Amino acid sequence: MNYPLLPKRAAKVTTFFVTPNFFELFLKKIFFPSSDSPKLHFSTDFTTFVGYILYTYNKMENEKIKTSLPENAYRELKEGESYEPLMSPQKKYPEITVWSVSLGLLMTVIFSAAAAYLGLKVGQVFEAAIPIAILAVGLSSAFKKKGALGQNVIIQSIGACSGVIVAGAVFTLPAIYILGLEVNFTQMFLSSLLGGVLGILFLIPFRKYFVKEQHGKYPFPEATATTQVLVSGESGGNSFKTLLTAGLIGGLYDFIVATFGAWAETLSTTVMHWGQVVADKAKLVLKINTGAAVLGLGYIVGLKYAFVICCGSFLVWLVIIPLMGALCGGVDILGMQFSDAIGQMSADQIFKTYARQIGIGGIATAGIIGIIKSSKVIGSALKMAVGGLGKNGSDEQANVERTQQDIPMKTVAFGIIVALLAIFAFFAFGGIVNNVWQALVGLLVAALIAFLFTTVAAQAIAIVGTNPVSGMTIMTLIITALVLVACGLKGNAGMVAALLIGGVVCTALSTAGGFITDLKIGYWVGTTPAKQETWKFLGVLVAAATVAGVVIILNKTYGFVGDNALVAPQANAMAAVIQPLMEGGSAPWAMYGLGAIIAILLTVFKVPALAFCLGMFIPIDLNLPLLVGGAISWFVSTRSKDKKVNTARQEKGTLIASGFIAGGALMGVVSAILKFAKVDWFLTEWNATYGEAVAIIPFIGIIVYMIVSSLKTENK
Repeated sequence: MNYPLLPKRAAKVTTFFVTPNFFELFLKKIFFPSSDSPKLHFSTDFTTFVGYILYTYNKMENEKIKTSLPENAYRELKEGESYEPLMSPQKKYPEITVWSVSLGLLMTVIFSAAAAYLGLKVGQVFEAAIPIAILAVGLSSAFKKKGALGQNVIIQSIGACSGVIVAGAVFTLPAIYILGLEVNFTQMFLSSLLGGVLGILFLIPFRKYFVKEQHGKYPFPEATATTQVLVSGESGGNSFKTLLTAGLIGGLYDFIVATFGAWAETLSTTVMHWGQVVADKAKLVLKINTGAAVLGLGYIVGLKYAFVICCGSFLVWLVIIPLMGALCGGVDILGMQFSDAIGQMSADQIFKTYARQIGIGGIATAGIIGIIKSSKVIGSALKMAVGGLGKNGSDEQANVERTQQDIPMKTVAFGIIVALLAIFAFFAFGGIVNNVWQALVGLLVAALIAFLFTTVAAQAIAIVGTNPVSGMTIMTLIITALVLVACGLKGNAGMVAALLIGGVVCTALSTAGGFITDLKIGYWVGTTPAKQETWKFLGVLVAAATVAGVVIILNKTYGFVGDNALVAPQANAMAAVIQPLMEGGSAPWAMYGLGAIIAILLTVFKVPALAFCLGMFIPIDLNLPLLVGGAISWFVSTRSKDKKVNTARQEKGTLIASGFIAGGALMGVVSAILKFAKVDWFLTEWNATYGEAVAIIPFIGIIVYMIVSSLKTENK
């Protein structure tokens, strides 16, 4: 190899002052310890030596990981343009290490326990990815780990199994206890484990479509925020300062709301006298969550999708709920009896009892429509899987660049077969159903729904960062119950069977939706997908065991029925759905049918049906802040005539929004720990009297902060 040479005069002067033998041996030991180091004689080759040092230094500088995402990370690519991740596809970086795997598994255990408690207590399972990313960056920095970025992605990916497995478990399995039935550790563990494994395997063939081919077409809000945490933490500088400042502001803001109740978490029109009158008489209410994290989420979602989502909410809350309150008392529609008491219900009660079912029907129908539209994608994924089974499958995989390497399709196909056989054995011999025929039917229902709705779950996460897994699970439970009843399985045994089968599907969809976030993060950063996919299985195993144990402990400690019991709202909803079906009742088909009609009409008029129906299903107070955040994003990115300035402001706002989400998520964990420790600092009387009146002031404050800070950026 030829190295750059220093000027001859400099070489002669330096050689004059050097004692060749001593320095040759000393410097070779330091700079060239390996056996293949170049042999140097300083009397003649000192110039070559110094040139090599300069060459090596420049090479090391060129190999440093870039410290900010490329300009085209979030937008659609132009024709002929490609995305180059931070970690070059042509090079290898530390990813799977003892540090990354051990820390990832530790995070899985800790966050699984915390998320399970919070999910059963208040019905909200926080997404663990962002807090884990923050901790990974902090610990890697504290221990001065080299090549930390790739390892931190693995830590986050393994640790994030906690949130998705918890969501699948706590939404369904406690319903068995609520119905007064029994379930053991093994049944809960296998339900979560097998569902999680199935979700990973079903998603892998769709990875390339969602994370690469749809580049820039979906906002991926949670993946964006997590990536900003990982990248900014690695790079430091102004980006990290912006993220850290916003994280501190957002975290402190949400902590004060959740822990002290200094102002109300939700601001409603009922705070004013006329609003209360309208709510009582016309069932007309508007509410907005004042949290910093939800506002940041809206900024990343953007105005387009936020507006569509809110239109779904407006239809339900401004049209359907008032009409139900005024017209439906004592009416029987398609077998669904609307009680006379509906006129005495609040808007919230009408939403939870009746109107939300419209959203479930809409989501299910929009999902089916999406499946039909994505038939080419599904076909392509299956074709790829079949192609990977051939002799050349391994050779083709070897020729793929590192950042696009998945687990070989032959392995995925084999894994799916093994998983399905394991699920069949679980249903048939795990005390779930009465005979092999019923086990086979349960397997077909679980596998078909999990596979078809995998793309729906992934798309929902890509659009709004929220997986409507509880809505899809309710639909799964209804289908499962109807099929099992037709097969002769009813009563208590039928309820346990339906809920455990539903648990498998729920966990599969939750895992698939959450995993697409991890893979998108890896795509932006430049990690190896196959490594994320492989080690995700271990995370699922640990999370499933942890969650099963935590649910049993919480049931024995608090219970899910009676005074001072854990609320478990989703599990109660599942129990309410499944019990009448197994005892000869019926489902709210009128509501599901109305949702289906709305989804079909939206598709005809080319409105994003899934986003709209998500708005009908998710409470309006969580949707309106998305609209506010999306409006801020539009505002800061359109004030200048200079496109570069607008882009810079948009990206500065993304950092701030990511900080809000990260800070809010992390302090949510702290608040959950305090609640678990029975630390009560909540100002109940103050909050009840002045909370809503005060809430508008700090909420406007963080909006102004986001706008002003973003607009301060003048160029990129």
